[in-house]
This record gives sequence, structure tokens and C-alpha cells, in this order.
Amino acid sequence: MSLKFFDNLSQNFIELLNDKDDFNVIFEVENKEKSFTAHSNVLKYRSSYFRKELENIQPNEKNIKIITKSSISSKIFDVILKYIYGGMVNLEKVETGFIFDLMLITNEFELLELSNKLETIFIKDKASWLKTHFSFVYRTIFAKENFKNLETFCNDIVVKYPNLIFDSSDFTSLPESSLVSLLKRDDLQMKEVEIWDYVIKWGITQNPTLPTNLGDWTEENFLTLKTTLQQCLPYIRYFHITHIEIYDKIRPYKKILDKQLWEDINQHLAAPDRPIKSNILPARSVLNTELPPRTTKPFSTIISEDHAAEISSWIDRKTDTYSTTNIPYKFELILRGTKDGFAPQTFWNICHGHARTIVVAKVKGTDEIIGGYNPLAWDNTFDGDYKWMKTKDSFIFSLKNGNIQNSILSRVKVTKCAILKVSKKIQKDCGPYFGFAFSLLSHKSNFNLDCQSFCNNAGDYYEKRVKTSSDPFSIDNYEVFKVIRKS
Repeated sequence: MSLKFFDNLSQNFIELLNDKDDFNVIFEVENKEKSFTAHSNVLKYRSSYFRKELENIQPNEKNIKIITKSSISSKIFDVILKYIYGGMVNLEKVETGFIFDLMLITNEFELLELSNKLETIFIKDKASWLKTHFSFVYRTIFAKENFKNLETFCNDIVVKYPNLIFDSSDFTSLPESSLVSLLKRDDLQMKEVEIWDYVIKWGITQNPTLPTNLGDWTEENFLTLKTTLQQCLPYIRYFHITHIEIYDKIRPYKKILDKQLWEDINQHLAAPDRPIKSNILPARSVLNTELPPRTTKPFSTIISEDHAAEISSWIDRKTDTYSTTNIPYKFELILRGTKDGFAPQTFWNICHGHARTIVVAKVKGTDEIIGGYNPLAWDNTFDGDYKWMKTKDSFIFSLKNGNIQNSILSRVKVTKCAILKVSKKIQKDCGPYFGFAFSLLSHKSNFNLDCQSFCNNAGDYYEKRVKTSSDPFSIDNYEVFKVIRKS
């Protein structure tokens, strides 16, 4: 007979965690602003990661070892320590983004039992969140290379809708492992010659010193590209590309192919029934994807179809407003404050890499809806003090709503200062920034907790003021949409 009393054991270890007398490890988190105490023996036996960390740290004069994890939030580290000591994790009333960050960090700390469980939760229960934040999730998990189930889940989506990755503005920053995993798939729904074009584009971008004009390439340049693409080239289905496409697309880069393969490609075009030495991969299968069921759920909690039609006409610089039955764009939701949270950093994490976006915000306590259009890609990697991005196509606006009688459009005037590229060090306070005319700000890291956001016409960077008052304000909700032209 085996008797097990895990509940009391767990509770006793949580009490040990809270005991401040016998600790010999201090963790410093959140840029050293927060600290936690722990016990080296517990850490070593619960995590091989911390065993190695502790072996490489010399104790101070009080025989205490200090481990610094500046980038980790105190809330996440508190959950991790309670799991290490008590084997319990409470995920009630936490945002999904928090759970995703927790999964990444527990994987880093080699707490595989918890990391694998969280990965399963995302696939089974958080699929809609994963799809909403797809670009961010996709790049993150392939960069870590430890989430094979999530990788498969995401690739199952990409093979059906390859534009999610291949047409994204930061496609060329895709990890090699991610690109190779897609090339291996027999069900990738793209023409083979298009796949080849993207592979070449990706490879050239990894080598920015290559000449722009292909006619200027040396043997060494081709060898450089061949080396970069050595993991990708074996998975191109060369023998399922047409004669014209071979001539126009493959032939200019024939020097990156093995000599035998190039000979076999030409022989196959001339005499397809003759045997060849190279391996022939099967043609990619064509899937019959069913259309999603119709839904009456509104696409936005802030703007209407009439608003979408009006904004679409502004994007196309139309003098007349599109009808709601003739809107040429789809407004694809990327972020919603009430669902994803109001922290400025959340905006940068989710919207990074997305171009042609609409930001709309509902001003707290009023009928006002204000927003802006950015044709450029948001970038959360900038490390400098500040940098303006140039465009002539951005604009800000207010929309007819409630007591607001008419919509107002304000196009950018100072095109070289249209959109601010916000530095990483202030992204915890500053969200989207249109000139000095409209921005969402918060020193409490929550747009709807303090009145820091502004909408005025300081410096005349945009044509006119779109808000009834230039006073700082807070918001009830905000949304970000990617604007996609309908086929």
C-alpha cells in the first residue's frame, strides 16, 4: 500500500518559500527593481538550468548567491517560484499574453513539465489567440526551437494560408528552421516557382553585401548564396516547374545548384521519360479548403461598417465614400484592448512587423472615436533615442458617432515626421505615435488608467485637429486593424 499526501507537502514547501530566515539565493528581476529569496537545494533539484547557474556563481560575504534576471517581470517570476516549490500554477484571471510569456520563460528555465503543459493549453484552448497574434507567435517559437507541437500547429495553418508568413513585411527575418520546415511540407499551398522566388529573396537578404544587379555577381557571390540556402534548396520541387519558369527564374541562379541537378532538370524538360540521377520530390498536393461559416458577429466593438467604408475611401483618396457593399478592404483585427490588454508594450509586441494598419480609440467618457492610418510597418526593435519615419499617405481622423456630427480627416503635412519609430526603452509608456498630433501614452502602463494620451495639432504635423479638445485623455478601448485589399 502506498499513501500519498501531496497537498500538505505542497503547502509546506510554499511556507518554506515564504520563510525569509534560511534562504541563500536572491533573484533580482524587473531591471533589479524587484527581488525574491529562495533556497539553492530546492532550485537545483527542480531545475537543471538553475543547477548550472548556481554552480557558476560565487556567493557574497553573507554566503548568498545573487542571480539577476532583469528582463523577467515580478508577476511571472512569482508564478515560477510557486510552481518550483509547491507544484501549483494559478492561471485564473490572467491575460493570454501572460501565459505565453510564462511558457517561454519556463522553457528557458528547463521546467519542461510546466512548459509542455502550457504548450498543450495553447493548442487546445487558446487557438484563437494564437491566430490573432500569429506573426509574433510564429517567429518566437521557431527562434526558441523547443516547441515542436506548436510549430506543427502553426505550420498546419501556414500551409493553407501561406500569405500569413510569405507576404508579411518581415518575411526575410524568418528563422531558417521555420523556412525549412515549410519547404518540407507536401501540402504547402503555393506554386513551386513562387516558393523558389521567396527562397531566393530570403537568401539574398541574409547577405546584404551581394551586388544588387545579378549581372555583376561573381562566382564567389553565387557560392555565398548557395551556402546560405544549402538547407533550403533540397526541398524545392524542381521537376514540377514549367519550362518557361525554369528559363526565367531558375536559370539565372543555376550556379547555386549542384551540376548534376541542373543537368537532370534540363534532361527532364527535353526527355521527361528518361531516368535521372537526382531525387524527384512529389508535387505538392492541392487542398480543398472549406470556406469558414458565416458569422454575424461584428468585426469591431468600436467602429461600424459605415466607418470602415469611410476610412477605406480616405486610404484610396476618393472624393466619394465607398458604400458598405463595395468596401475594397478587409479590416483584420490584430489587437483589441479589452481582450489583449492596455499596456503600451503589448501594442509593440503584437503589431511589430504589421504594415497598412488602422488604430482606433474610444475616448473615455465621450462619444469621440479618434484614430490614425499608418501605411508603414511598426517596428519594436529600434534602440536609439527617437527616429521619424517618412510617408505621405498617413492620416489621423475622428469619426461621426453619437453627438459627433461629422467625421474629420487630417492628412500628414510634414511627411518626414509622419510616424515616430519609438525606442525600445520607452515602449512601456508610449504606444502608436502619429507626428505630434495623436498618440496613445501611459506612465502607468495602461492606456485606460491615466490621462496621458493626446490628440492635438502641435507643430502642424497634420492638417487639422481631429479632437474637440487637445486635453490629454484616457480611453475605454482601442483596436488595431490590418487593412487588406480584397481579391
